[in-house]
Amino acid sequence: MSSNPVAETVASLIPRAQAELAELVAFKSVADFDQFPKSESEGAANWVADALTAEGFQDVALLDTPDGTQSVYGYLPGPEGARTVLLYAHYDVQPPLDEGAWTTPPFELTERDGRWYGRGAADCKGGVIMHLLALRALKANGGVPVHIKVIAEGSEEMGTGGLERYAEQHPDLLAADTIVIGDAGNFRVGLPTVTSTLRGMTLVRVQIDTLEGNLHSGQFGGAAPDALGALIRVLDSLRAQDGSTTVDGLTPDTRWEGLQYDEEQFRQDAKVLDGVQLIGSGPVADRIWARPAVTVLGIDCPPVVGATPSVQAGARALVSLRVPPGVDAVEATKLLQAHLEAHTPWGARVRTEQVGQGQAFSADTTSPAYAAMAEAMAVAYPGQEMQYAGQGGSIPLCNTLAALYPQAEILLIGLSEPEAQIHAVNESVSPEELERLSVAEALFLRNYAAG
Repeated sequence: MSSNPVAETVASLIPRAQAELAELVAFKSVADFDQFPKSESEGAANWVADALTAEGFQDVALLDTPDGTQSVYGYLPGPEGARTVLLYAHYDVQPPLDEGAWTTPPFELTERDGRWYGRGAADCKGGVIMHLLALRALKANGGVPVHIKVIAEGSEEMGTGGLERYAEQHPDLLAADTIVIGDAGNFRVGLPTVTSTLRGMTLVRVQIDTLEGNLHSGQFGGAAPDALGALIRVLDSLRAQDGSTTVDGLTPDTRWEGLQYDEEQFRQDAKVLDGVQLIGSGPVADRIWARPAVTVLGIDCPPVVGATPSVQAGARALVSLRVPPGVDAVEATKLLQAHLEAHTPWGARVRTEQVGQGQAFSADTTSPAYAAMAEAMAVAYPGQEMQYAGQGGSIPLCNTLAALYPQAEILLIGLSEPEAQIHAVNESVSPEELERLSVAEALFLRNYAAG
């Protein structure tokens, strides 16, 4: 990174940032209170609140959101007449999955091979630290030139919508001229990227029943309708022969016009086994950012170990459908439910239930904020030009904020590049990315204030 006072300040703060991230990662702040103590999430929320207070934020508050979790809010006033920028991150994390599969404990930040490992290191506790680093660097170099609002969500990973509903009930709270969502990631380490689109999503639970109870497969198999077999038929109907998604009535042909994704690079990033084909057709970027994608998230049926020779009376599955911008998630939910019901064979009884939903998001990349970020990233990443990428995941809050504040500019950056392996075992963050993106955010705030 070229010599720059802001960059030099951020570099000097990295050891402190590592120590703070270690403290934050240590909280098992999974917002599933049936499996993880609520006190862990409360501890993380208080840590964020204390950090904001220490930085001079006013009105720091733990907001009790309708889903039973807490979001942390704070306001840092800038010069009179300055613009207002909202900085977003979330402190809740995904469950660690198989803790035995982690090389080092998931809730102990561990440095290894130039990266820091731990659940939430990149997604998104690292985003909280990124915002703090940027503000500290500005304070050490002339001051923060805009009004800053920070919101740290407590249930983003659960998709329960607490902060969205709270924001709708308190529409003035998060109002801003520009919003920086620190929950995305560069296309790869060292390539500065803003995420300009997010796919929407819907979650549907499907239950199929055929019998009053399980039957002996030797005595009844061959004529008794097997609910698990029916479910398998239904799930198979969601894909064409090449694996592309086929939901009746959902036929978008959107193309991705931004950064392209080399197929071999995608295979490496996704860790696809040798000889296994990718699914779908056309450019990878079209498949993952611009087209619908169905995923079977789970099936309730007997496990192999301990299974008995029985015809199953009932079975159910949880199905996720991601949809690109331009496709209404509510309509997609109806189409998915209708498809599941229409393709259930043998007259089996079928019930579908929507259990989650979020709309797609598309940003205005021609706005002044994007120009200010491009200029900042060119300094933070010498020799690199800011790229535009999509993201297959969804951040429902983006649409809520866009609806509440239609004039606000929304940018998505963050630490979740492919090597971070967010949501998987051995999640990690690149300290170099943390440093560069903190510099970029600080310079963006300065550029944006001067624009």
